Amino acid sequence: MLREEQTVNEIAAKYELSPVMVSRWKAEFLERSSMVFEKGSSEVDKIRKEYDAVLVKYKNRIFLVRPAWIHSIG
Repeated sequence: MLREEQTVNEIAAKYELSPVMVSRWKAEFLERSSMVFEKGSSEVDKIRKEYDAVLVKYKNRIFLVRPAWIHSIG
């Protein structure tokens, strides 16, 4: 997405995400990307932990929701 090879809508559709959420993630990344290159940045560690917590939360939701969706088309 950063290379703008696909539109936000294309990426959102591909990964079954909201285009609004993808846009927010891109904006947040661009706003905070310089922190990645700072040595010993506790802010990067904090963001990484927050990201991991959100990822686990959504992975659990996907596993809970997806089987019902799969069975509905079968």
